Amino acid sequence: MENIEIEAKYYVNDLEPLRKILHTLGAKLTCERVLERNWRFDTSDRRLTQHGEVLRIREDHRIRLTYKRPIQGTLERTEIEIEVDNGIKAKLFLEAIGYKVFFVYEKYRETFELDDAEVVLDEVPYGCFVEIEGPSLESIRQASDKLHLQWERRLSSTYLAIFERLKRDLTLPISNATFEAFSKVGKILPKDLDLEDAFHVDTSMEGSS
Repeated sequence: MENIEIEAKYYVNDLEPLRKILHTLGAKLTCERVLERNWRFDTSDRRLTQHGEVLRIREDHRIRLTYKRPIQGTLERTEIEIEVDNGIKAKLFLEAIGYKVFFVYEKYRETFELDDAEVVLDEVPYGCFVEIEGPSLESIRQASDKLHLQWERRLSSTYLAIFERLKRDLTLPISNATFEAFSKVGKILPKDLDLEDAFHVDTSMEGSS
């Protein structure tokens, strides 16, 4: 049976205000900050990427093989994920059937449970992002509102697409989004990403009766 992933992603300049709000709201920390390594696979002609599909091995405290494909016109994606016990054998299996690693990326991820939504705080080598996953668009929007994330600033771009645009615009001499690779190219500034900070607290009503 296929699973449906419903998710919204936001760019933020700083994760600390979100972390404080989550604690204030009583959100449950379900996974402490952990380094994730991801290997993206595709065919030689990048067929999967061209169709918005993702074939990935992710390694943190677990190893998971994941396939995703978009559902047209929504924030939903079909997601099929299985846990494996040997990442090297999983890579060899995918390579044996014609897929090759074309992109490696890393991030530090911290995971919270807020009501019926999952909120993750991601630190990738070029910026900070928040992803909210829930059982419905309404639950995701409610969580977004509680965290002062502007719904209209949610992103449709993947981490790969953001990296490729950044690499092109800054002529970066790197092929993967790892922390080691970015340590050689210098600090990436918010203006380099050309993304708007989705976090906004309206202070105009403060002090009003």
